[in-house]
Amino acid sequence: MQKSKLGRALALSQMTASVAGSYLGTRLANTLANPDKVRQRIEATHSMVGKRMARTLGELKGPLMKLGQMGSFSSGLLPREISEALAVLRKDAPPVSYSVIAKQVEAELGAPPERLFCSFEREPYAAASIGQLHRATTDDGRQVVVKVQYPDIAKSLDSDLGQLRFALRAAGALRSNKEVFDRFYQEIKAQLREELDYCNEAENVRYLANFHRERHPFVHIPQVVADKSSERVLTLTFEGGCSLEDAASLSQSVRDLIGERLIELLYSEMFNLGSFHADPNPANFAFRPDGTFALYDFGCIKRFNSDEHAGFRGILKGALERDFKAIEQGLLAIGARNPEAPPVEDSVYQSLLELLAPALDPDEPFDVGGSTIHRNALKLLPDFRKYIRSFRVTAGMLLVQRVNVGYYGNLRALSARVRCRQIIENAVSSI
Repeated sequence: MQKSKLGRALALSQMTASVAGSYLGTRLANTLANPDKVRQRIEATHSMVGKRMARTLGELKGPLMKLGQMGSFSSGLLPREISEALAVLRKDAPPVSYSVIAKQVEAELGAPPERLFCSFEREPYAAASIGQLHRATTDDGRQVVVKVQYPDIAKSLDSDLGQLRFALRAAGALRSNKEVFDRFYQEIKAQLREELDYCNEAENVRYLANFHRERHPFVHIPQVVADKSSERVLTLTFEGGCSLEDAASLSQSVRDLIGERLIELLYSEMFNLGSFHADPNPANFAFRPDGTFALYDFGCIKRFNSDEHAGFRGILKGALERDFKAIEQGLLAIGARNPEAPPVEDSVYQSLLELLAPALDPDEPFDVGGSTIHRNALKLLPDFRKYIRSFRVTAGMLLVQRVNVGYYGNLRALSARVRCRQIIENAVSSI
C-alpha cells in the first residue's frame, strides 16, 4: 500500500540520516589511512549506501523508484557502486492489492472493472514503479491490458523529489556540481510529470505507431482503447509474444534478426523521427518466433531539440569516421562538454573508440553475447577521473545512455550477432 505523505517523508529522512552517517564515518576513518585503504573504504560505503537507497526507493515506489531505475544506468551522476546497487530496482515491483486497483479504476472511469470489462483479471500481469498491468477483455471481445496508476503517486512527486534531492546533497553522494545537478533535477522532474499523465502516454502510443506502421512492420504497437482510458488508467490492445528469457531459446538466426531489428528501431527513431522510446526494460518487449516483436510502455518518450538532434548525430558520425573534433562538437552541442573546463586530449576519445570497435566493425557482426565492452569500460574509469570537470551529465544524455545500456543488455541476453555499423550509418546519414 502507498505510504502517506508523512510516512514517505519519514522514510526518506531515515534514509538521509543513514546515508549521511555512513559517509561521515568513512571520512573520519580515512583521516589516518593510506590511499589504498581510503579507496576501498569509499567504494564499500558507496555500495552500502546504494543498497540502502534501493531498499527505501523500492518500498516507496512511484517517481522515486523510477528515478532510482534511471540512476542505475549511469555512473556519471552517481558513483559506480551506487548505480550498480540500484540495478535491483529494474525488476518488477511488489503489486498492490486488487481492492486498491479497483477503487482507482472506478474513480477514474466511473465504474468498477467488473462493469467496464467483460472480464478483468484480479491478479496483475505485471507490476512496475508507478502502476501495474491487468489483463482484461472488452465487451466486443478484444484482449487488452489495463495500466492502472497507484493512488496519489502524482501528488507525491514534488515532495518526494525534494526529499531525495536533500538526501543526496546532505550525504555528499553526488559527483556533479550544484548548477549541473539543479538543471538535471528540473529536467527529470518534467520528464516524470509526463510519465504520470496517461493521456500523454496515449498520444505517445499513437505517435510512434504512425511512425512505424509502414517503415517497420516488424514492430507491433498496441492500439489505445480510448473509452477505457483516462489520466490515471490506460487500456491498450494486448499484443502477444514471449519474454526476453524465452526468446533466448529461439534459433540463432531468429535471435540475430531480432537483434538487428531492435537496433534499427532505436536509431531510426532517434535520427529519422527525432524522438525515441526511452524505456528498454525487457518487460516492455514481447518477442515472436518469426522475428517480430511487440513494444509496450510509452510513458518515457524522449524528444530531441535541434541542438540535441544535431549533437548526437555529430557524435555518432564522428565515432564512425574517427573524427575527434566532430565528437567534441557534438558533446558541446548537447551540453555534455564543459567549454570552460580543461581541454580533452584526443587519447580520451581514442580509448573510447577502441572500446566500441567491436560494435562498429564494418566487416564482422558484433557478437553481443560474447562482448566484454561492459567490463572493459570499467577499466577506463581511472583514466577519466582527471577530466571529470570537462564533462557534464544532462538529462538527455542520461536517457540516451540508459537506452543504449538497456539495449546492450537485451542483446546480450539474446546472444545476438548484429551488424550494428551499417544500421547506424544508414540512420545518421539520413535526412
